[in-house]
Amino acid sequence: MLHNGVYFHNVSELEQRPGLPGLLLQRFPREVREALSAKGRTKAAESSGCEIRFVTEAPYVRVTLGAREKDGRVYVFRGDFFHAAYDLKAGTAVTLQLEEPERFAEVHRSALQSGAFSSDVWRVYCDRFTAVFYDVDVFGYEVRPPHKEEMPQLTLLAYGSSITQGAGSLSHTGSYVRQAAVRLGVDAVNLGLSGTCYCEKEAADHLARRSGWDAAFLELGVNMRSVMDPPEFERRITYLLDEVTGSNPHKPVFVTTIYPNRATFFRDEEHVFTKRDLIFNDMLRRYVSDRNHSRLHLLEGSEIMTDFVSLTTDLIHPSDYGHIRMGEHLARLIEPVITELRTSIRETGGI
Repeated sequence: MLHNGVYFHNVSELEQRPGLPGLLLQRFPREVREALSAKGRTKAAESSGCEIRFVTEAPYVRVTLGAREKDGRVYVFRGDFFHAAYDLKAGTAVTLQLEEPERFAEVHRSALQSGAFSSDVWRVYCDRFTAVFYDVDVFGYEVRPPHKEEMPQLTLLAYGSSITQGAGSLSHTGSYVRQAAVRLGVDAVNLGLSGTCYCEKEAADHLARRSGWDAAFLELGVNMRSVMDPPEFERRITYLLDEVTGSNPHKPVFVTTIYPNRATFFRDEEHVFTKRDLIFNDMLRRYVSDRNHSRLHLLEGSEIMTDFVSLTTDLIHPSDYGHIRMGEHLARLIEPVITELRTSIRETGGI
């Protein structure tokens, strides 16, 4: 999405609320957000993984942002290089004072341009809060959105629980989805919904019809084990996967079983969470096997989250270390398909 020469990545709507200054960075369209559960509507309003991107020759830049419902944090990058972190107080506009990295001029440009992003691109990355955008001030210099060749060629769309949204990560390293994207040299569109990944029909339809992605990664199950029985889970994941693969038959879609968590090791092996984890995982495996879709790939959660001590003490969310390790494993598992996709696009100009 473009606005006043600025590109808003992972943003479906720049929402203007009556009587309130600024624009809310919304990952989902309003009609999708308002069709979710009560809690889901609040999580869908969080700007997780939304980025403000622009290019300018201005040596000094001011970006004014706010946090709406709770304190938030943004991470600023120049291309792939981490620049700075800023904390935002809820209800208060904060102006980020950015300066051209002085040491960039000391090294060969080829070294700066060796990542997936051009080092000319300013990137303001939002953590798990609702971000409000006010202004980019470049003091009379030109500001423009990045050109296509200044950003990654491919985009990975992700949908899942708070784990996918990035809960547990406390640094600029971000969620395991972002970690995988960095390693693969692709962009990430993160549509994770903390505690509310329920595969509603409206969410499924949005994923199926959403444009601008080349491969999808779906983490399904852990949020549904406490609120629905196996037949309802099967109905919902069947509809979602049928719609996503049916509407995008040539795009690779990866679906993972539930990651190891506290229920995997409960002393009470008859606990409902333990039993539903096993049942839900088998349903996902059976769906992929029965459909035998050439572009649908099953991943085992235990091959992505391999180290139980990479979790925080809630025994469900990964720590920074955990997100990094999971990102490494996810990237390794899907890299052959991403490489094939990249080669196909390069050779044919599309798929």
